[in-house]
Amino acid sequence: MVLHENFTRVFDLLPQYQQLHKSDLFNLKRDGEWRNFSSTEMLDIINETALGLLALKIKPGDKVAIISGNRPEWNFIDFAIQIIGAVSVPMYPTITVEDYAFIFENAEVKYVFVEGEDLYLKSKEASKGNKKIKEIYTFDPVEGASMWTEVKEMGEGKDRSVLQPLMDAVKPSDLLTLIYTSGTTGRPKGVMLTHHNIVSNVKSLDRGQFFELRGTDRALSFLPLCHIYERTDIYMYMFYGVSVYYAESMETIADNIREVKPAMFATVPRLLEKVYDKIYAKGNELTGLKRKLFFGAIDFGLQYDPMKKLGFLDSIKYAIYSKLIFSKWREALGGNVRLIASGSAALQPRLSRVFWAAGVPISEGYGLTETSPVISVSFINPPDFKVGCVGTVIDCMEIKIAEDGEICVRGDSVMPGYYKNPEATAEAIDPEGWFHTGDIGEMVDGKYLKITDRKKEIFKTSGGKYVAPQLVENKLKESIFIEQCMVVGDGQKFPSALVIPEFIALGAWCKQQGIEAGTPEEMITNAKVINKMEEEVQSAMAAVAKYEQVKKFVLLPRLFTIQDGEITPTLKLKRKQIYAKHEKEILALYI
Repeated sequence: MVLHENFTRVFDLLPQYQQLHKSDLFNLKRDGEWRNFSSTEMLDIINETALGLLALKIKPGDKVAIISGNRPEWNFIDFAIQIIGAVSVPMYPTITVEDYAFIFENAEVKYVFVEGEDLYLKSKEASKGNKKIKEIYTFDPVEGASMWTEVKEMGEGKDRSVLQPLMDAVKPSDLLTLIYTSGTTGRPKGVMLTHHNIVSNVKSLDRGQFFELRGTDRALSFLPLCHIYERTDIYMYMFYGVSVYYAESMETIADNIREVKPAMFATVPRLLEKVYDKIYAKGNELTGLKRKLFFGAIDFGLQYDPMKKLGFLDSIKYAIYSKLIFSKWREALGGNVRLIASGSAALQPRLSRVFWAAGVPISEGYGLTETSPVISVSFINPPDFKVGCVGTVIDCMEIKIAEDGEICVRGDSVMPGYYKNPEATAEAIDPEGWFHTGDIGEMVDGKYLKITDRKKEIFKTSGGKYVAPQLVENKLKESIFIEQCMVVGDGQKFPSALVIPEFIALGAWCKQQGIEAGTPEEMITNAKVINKMEEEVQSAMAAVAKYEQVKKFVLLPRLFTIQDGEITPTLKLKRKQIYAKHEKEILALYI
């Protein structure tokens, strides 16, 4: 859509929409109805809001916070901030008041835009004593609060020509956004990302082999916009002129997919695991020939490799399974999906294989907030990747594997550093410009990047063997009966694990076995269930080295959550916090 030479700042995406009259550029469902914002309406709103921000005395470089779920207003505020040279500070709706207070102070935020009452009250509490914050605006009506539309109204009817000099003054190297990483320990760090960082990332993805998108396509968005993964995806959709539909909530994703019929969406492996588990559970309810066909298709899919040509008999099987079984999977995903992008965590190889077999290509990628975010991604057209790897390094980045196995990258998409934190910047980026990711990996066949673990999470048993817990955890989670787990064993004789069952699948199994155990608490104390989970753990451990194998485990009745401080907003385990909560049970395994 946009000529590369004219796309040097993120808001350079906007001029194309002056000629591209699109009726549904951004879309939100409320009260059962889709509200469509056309490209013309979007441009008017952004310009008027930008003029309103100027009326509030926002200057280039000033910080404005956005705390909200995904909705078109998020984008309107984002672009309005950009075109006057100010800096957005997006924040997770789920973090604590204390984190808000720290970020408000550290970033020197002047204005805050929030979604509704809960976030308004949290932000108000967090801004107590902070004299820099002048006002908190809401997207939804909240009693006693100012609405964002008041800012827009300040700019209505004003001369828009004053915006052009401000846009002209913005350089590609200027700061676009500050994104505070939650991290698994310590205070959040403000990642500084420039226009050039993100633009170079989008441009490097402009290859048909990665994302084959057209202006007539729709994309569904549900991952948090405050995270750079989904945000860069939105900019990429805009690059191609794709219509963006925001899911109502995480609970309605399946329904929204069916009605929007997207060509693409970005997700995390956890959601794909849930989709697969639901499909598998429905298959368990089948009988006779239908059941045999279903599980034949599953077995076929689990062995499928899109990089290998099928033989004559397998081609016949594939055609049968595709028509009778996998076609229903595609229908459940709207019938139009040509690509699912998976990132933020490791994708189990079995999921990659089975979805590809179902005609739903998954492009697994890898990156960090500090890299805007994509470092590598899998080619899908034609397929050029290796199952279990995270694709090929994109053009704007170069990579090296350090002597200790750590993945280091440098290039146009790497951040300049952490805001007001030169010590952390110097620790992350060495004098030669290499950003140290903290991930351990290797290059496979000289071209495919494979992640093996987090550098700081590797532990050593008392026998002197190093164990990469993520590898073992990923094997455990291949079981349909295991939803979450954490492998421990630093300084101990062997690895052990905290295991949280997938209680829907386990409940169905209990029913089949005639076991009366209705609640999670009842299930995990039932002797037959414990034996079943023991079988699942032992089966998973057959695929890892003996010194890595989990010998004992504790079953827990509830999931690790963001609210309880056990996982980050990007669903990474906060290992120290989880260990501290369950130290007694863990140590009992070694008595």
